[in-house]
Amino acid sequence: MTNKKNTLTTASGIPVGDNQNSITAGNRGPVLLQDFHLLEKLAHFNRERIPERVVHAKGTGAFGYFEVTNDELSKYTKADFLSEKGKRTDMFARFSTVAGEQGYSDTVRDPRGFALKFYTEEGNYDLVGNNTPIFFVRDAIKFPDFIHTQKRNPKTGLKDPNMVWDFWSLSPESLHQITYLHGDRGIPATLRHMNGYGSHTYKWVNDKGEAFWVKYHFISDQGVKALDVDLADKIAGENPDYHREDLYNAIEAGDNPSWTLYVQIIPFEDYKTYKWDLFDVTKTVSKKDYPRIEVGKMVLNRNPENFFADVEQAALTPGNLVPGIEASPDKMLQGRIFSYADAHRYRLGANHQQIPVNRAVNEVKNYQRDGYMRVDGNGGGAPNYEPNSLNGPAEDFTQKINPFEVTGEANSVAHDSEDHYTQPGDLYRLMSEDEKARLVKNFADHMRPVESDEIKLRQIEHFYKADPDWGTRVAEDLGLSVPESVK
Repeated sequence: MTNKKNTLTTASGIPVGDNQNSITAGNRGPVLLQDFHLLEKLAHFNRERIPERVVHAKGTGAFGYFEVTNDELSKYTKADFLSEKGKRTDMFARFSTVAGEQGYSDTVRDPRGFALKFYTEEGNYDLVGNNTPIFFVRDAIKFPDFIHTQKRNPKTGLKDPNMVWDFWSLSPESLHQITYLHGDRGIPATLRHMNGYGSHTYKWVNDKGEAFWVKYHFISDQGVKALDVDLADKIAGENPDYHREDLYNAIEAGDNPSWTLYVQIIPFEDYKTYKWDLFDVTKTVSKKDYPRIEVGKMVLNRNPENFFADVEQAALTPGNLVPGIEASPDKMLQGRIFSYADAHRYRLGANHQQIPVNRAVNEVKNYQRDGYMRVDGNGGGAPNYEPNSLNGPAEDFTQKINPFEVTGEANSVAHDSEDHYTQPGDLYRLMSEDEKARLVKNFADHMRPVESDEIKLRQIEHFYKADPDWGTRVAEDLGLSVPESVK
């Protein structure tokens, strides 16, 4: 029945007689427990905030589409949404800072999450990366410890550079990422003026069963621009939602941001002989060795109708892989495949895939039933087990993953390479003198509050091993000397 009078109702559709005054015993009260409308309002209000994300809590997002511009991708992957030039797929993008909580400033020095959901005809494909091509650690077992250092000191409740630099100086694998982070790209001018990366290596498989390794690069069509440190600090105090506001206003004005997707295609067998471990997320793969190939264009052209419904409830996981795209043995990726989906089950519930922003456009058929917030037909009277003889959905053996040979002893094993210095050193040497000066100053300013000279000298040793000039300049800025044992 239509609510013709536009009458206020409870969540159950019951008309509300008075929304200004509680039901009381007499004019002075007390309030009666029978006022179910009051109880519902207060109970719902207490639950309006779902737990914020442990990481990437502060973010924003928009909808758009991805259009293929390359007609030869099928020789690398059987993924349907990449099958032909001109094919468009609706999508959603969420951008975020990593370490801060809700309400944190957008213009802090921090990596930016670059998370994409493609609503393909074969299910949702999520590519959950950052605006950096590498990461701080390369094994998921270290991830909780790393994030703890980026959060707040458990005693003081304050951000603590002692924790940050103690961890980084004891984890030299972080050097490549923190160099990128403290360089000019560490504070994007806007979300529109930064690149995005899949970061990990993934596997593409074509319809012949041939496999290739792939790296994703989303290059901003607006160009890459950064904020000066002093300006970033000023904006942080004046408008902590600066990036969120900029993206929203640009799309509302029809200035739709776009990115061109390129990939590096790496022959499958090259993982055995390439000079860097393809599955080490702290390393990049040279574009000289494997040139980038254009794939298509991502355009964001629609703001969410409701921020909470679409951005806060968005659930993206690198485990959402469609046929033709598979995971690699990257240890960080393997851990993220579990942890991201598990975070969504905690924050949003077991049925978070039914929330509209997360809902697949193709028909979902499985034997998962019940749970909090089941809002579809819950399978009706169909069987909730498999195999069955009642014509229920069954597996399609043609969609099994491409086989990958594994050998060796089951053990807690480190990566083969402990060279944490060549690539960061190369990155430093690529910089102009002005860029180097800013990098050194950014590092020194960030390390200056650290109370322990031992921690500072330990980190300076890493800089020096990557490039003696780099280590010497940071040491001098901090009023220290590079230890003789390192020279």
